[in-house]
Amino acid sequence: MTVSQTLADLQITLPEVVPPVAAYVPAKVHGDLVYTAGQLPMSGGALPATGKVGGEVSADDAKAYARQSALNAIAAAAAAVGGVDHLTGVVKVVGFVASTPDFTGQPGVINGASELLGQVFGDAGRHARSAVAAPVLPLDSPVEVEVVFSFTV
Repeated sequence: MTVSQTLADLQITLPEVVPPVAAYVPAKVHGDLVYTAGQLPMSGGALPATGKVGGEVSADDAKAYARQSALNAIAAAAAAVGGVDHLTGVVKVVGFVASTPDFTGQPGVINGASELLGQVFGDAGRHARSAVAAPVLPLDSPVEVEVVFSFTV
């Protein structure tokens, strides 16, 4: 089954590629890998929330934002390689969670991204991962996710 068929079966429509907010590109191809820039949970051109997880943002909401960030990463990578069906798997995920000093649930938040990637890519979606706390992220986003995908032409 192709990635596009899996997305259709999951009733997921990829978002438009989020334009960069600074001097970078959304995704960069190198060899048989495509690296995404950090993806915020932008939807419809805006962040769904701002603030810190464990403060203004709940862990459950942040997990949903990590999922949206992963969707944005898939869209960016697909645009860089000529379509989603060229993506063959996920190599690495790095997730950043803007959180209060006492919040320790960063791995659970970033599971929103990892679980989505597993649904979309199956066994090829299993990946290495880091989930890191941050005092603040761009635009005061609660989460940011970057992904390294494998691809074939």
